[in-house]
Amino acid sequence: MIAPATRSNAPTDAAECARITMAHARTFSLASKLLPLEKRRAAYALYAFCRVADDLVDQADHGNLVALRLQLDAYREQLQAALDGRPSGPIFREMAWVTRAYEVSPAPLFELLDGVGRDLEAHTYETWPELEQYCEGVASSVGEMCTYVFGVPAGPAMRVKAIQYARTLGTAMQLTNILRDVGEDAGRGRCYLPAEDMARFGLTAQDVLARDPALARHASWAKLMAFEVSRARALYAAAMPGIALLDADAQRCAAACATGYAGILSAIEAQGYDTISSRARIGRLARVGILWNAWRYRAPTPDLSALGHGPRIVWEPNTASSNADALVRLA
Repeated sequence: MIAPATRSNAPTDAAECARITMAHARTFSLASKLLPLEKRRAAYALYAFCRVADDLVDQADHGNLVALRLQLDAYREQLQAALDGRPSGPIFREMAWVTRAYEVSPAPLFELLDGVGRDLEAHTYETWPELEQYCEGVASSVGEMCTYVFGVPAGPAMRVKAIQYARTLGTAMQLTNILRDVGEDAGRGRCYLPAEDMARFGLTAQDVLARDPALARHASWAKLMAFEVSRARALYAAAMPGIALLDADAQRCAAACATGYAGILSAIEAQGYDTISSRARIGRLARVGILWNAWRYRAPTPDLSALGHGPRIVWEPNTASSNADALVRLA
């Protein structure tokens, strides 16, 4: 069992991380209730660390890139100081404890900072592999962090495989975020959808950045979004076997995160793929249902010989569908 943090300000620091999590992460806040207390506290610390880093980029004035980079560099220095045993502030005091208690590798922490730093520039993504690399930086890194906290009982070698599945889940969740937030991102001058995918359906980044609600009623938009939703679902399917590799007391939380975020894809479909003028949301009753299903979740006993080195995804059109462009399947 992980020993709790014993410093006198630990309860206050933990409460601040919990506050940040509950204010910004509905799905994760619910899912984390399925974790034992110490792991929940550690998960809140990781979320708060990632959230504040993301907010440094999203909420600041992008007219002054030099100032933004300096802020992110200072955040990076605070992280390094925390890892060196010299933490300052509630989040980094909690991060110092989490990384020590759960032996979290520094690599995904710094990968996250590099990933959010890419948003300081007006990046566009020509292909899915380019966007996937961005998703790995800002979200697969989070999946890797969480794997250390959730625990893998079969030992370090199996943890390597569990991390690969968790990173795939992170990519699925970030792609879901992108599809949900098309209009909001366009308001910041960002279009994450791969240019190659948009061109396949006769669309361009400028069509998205114009934020014209009429675009959402265009047949080409629905086809593009169906294509990307199917890609996200294939990623979720590829990631799910990894949940069985986690400690039993963390499997329900991981399942709730996966199914909760996957549920956003259904919400996107339910509003006719219009994420330009509105944000797709899961209703309260649906979130409670997700939590209840996660509580009853029992991961199957994994066939370790079949897991190989982690998920392998081959993208190809679904020839069983009359609309081959609309679907991507996992092969």
